[in-house]
Amino acid sequence: MRARIAEETDWERIVLLYDALMQTTPSPIVALNRAVAVGMAQGPAAGLDALDAIAAHAADSALAGYHLLHSVRGDLLMKMGKFPEAREEIQLAIALTQNLREQELLTQRLKQIEKAAQST
Repeated sequence: MRARIAEETDWERIVLLYDALMQTTPSPIVALNRAVAVGMAQGPAAGLDALDAIAAHAADSALAGYHLLHSVRGDLLMKMGKFPEAREEIQLAIALTQNLREQELLTQRLKQIEKAAQST
């Protein structure tokens, strides 16, 4: 709460808090948020591993068809330089949401991926 920028955030502590929350009130959304925190604390590959662990069960959970699952996955893949996979995930996220503002934000993310892919 006191951090001015994301890099100043104690992400390891946030992961621990999500771990505690998963013990008391587990849910697919808490697991998704925990994967984001893991990615921030330990890097995108660790975040992707955490995300893929919950995505394996997504077909049976509230995350099935949830655009933010694909949005987070696309963001982690982009950070890892896996641009074709990131593009696919963001395109899927765009298709899964009906919220126009979220579609706009995801379309901007898609443009960032395209730009990053061209500069490599």
